[in-house]
Amino acid sequence: MERIESTVETWRAPAYADPAAFSEQEVTVGSGALAVLGTLTVPRGDGPYPAAVLLAGGGPFDRDGTAGPNKPLKDIAWGLACRGVAVLRFDKVTYAHRDRIAASGGFTPTDEYIPHAVAGVALLRECPAVDAERVFVVGHSMGGRFAPRVAAAEPAVAGLVVLAGDTVPLHWSLVRVIAHLKEVDPATAAGLPTVEAAVAQAKLVDSPELTVDTPADELPFGMPAPYWLDLRAYDPAAVAATLPVPMLFLQGERDYQVTVEDDLAGWRTALAGRPRITFRTYPADDHMFFPGKGPSMPADYTRPHHVDPEVVADIADWVARPLSG
Repeated sequence: MERIESTVETWRAPAYADPAAFSEQEVTVGSGALAVLGTLTVPRGDGPYPAAVLLAGGGPFDRDGTAGPNKPLKDIAWGLACRGVAVLRFDKVTYAHRDRIAASGGFTPTDEYIPHAVAGVALLRECPAVDAERVFVVGHSMGGRFAPRVAAAEPAVAGLVVLAGDTVPLHWSLVRVIAHLKEVDPATAAGLPTVEAAVAQAKLVDSPELTVDTPADELPFGMPAPYWLDLRAYDPAAVAATLPVPMLFLQGERDYQVTVEDDLAGWRTALAGRPRITFRTYPADDHMFFPGKGPSMPADYTRPHHVDPEVVADIADWVARPLSG
């Protein structure tokens, strides 16, 4: 639902990013056969700096979150580094080891996110330029959905920033997206399952009849049953409610993939009355936090954009706040 292939257009740095303000180096995240490569971006100066591990959305994204000519995770990394935040971004294991993952059959979203995110936190905490007590997880979309599980697995995480993180089960989000696109973009919707077929698949995911042996071609996206069993067992908002760390939730109001009405509402309900929880919405922004006008369309991602500078500034300012504030 989120993966978009690259085009011939090239990415250019956003106006809010000055490459002279930071340095970058390639690093290895994780170990063994599923280790991946990443980029560590560190502000120039003395430090120590707060730091962020970036988690991409669902799909085999590279470290930049490349979508068409756009690189939203690179926008965020460079923008944050210019504001005094060290950043680690890395290729997803499903991008770096696509064939190995496909052959395994039992790979789950937890496998996809948690080991490398935890390894990324450890890498940043060992970096001399980083304040080891101020390492945050910043997740977009499905990366935001799994950010609470990362913090549950790694108590050293200082806080969470969730950008368009979904709380509605993914199989039902797919139904909502297909129905939306049937109305606003019939050409794109023609290449997707019908609403009726998507509903039938979603009901199967929820059914006690779903087992590890259920054929993948009967399930959403053609993903194998272990993937859906793992997702079904995880309630991101409920896990977030158990965590003692501060959290910042950001949501574009033009986003049709993850919505204010359904997904952000799930976070708000679960965390109602909790201290150190902040919610912000951006009227002009879509799912990638690209500003625009009118209904958001899939074709928008094929045109050059940059992440809203207000979003980058809000993340940097929030990360810089005292942890007890």
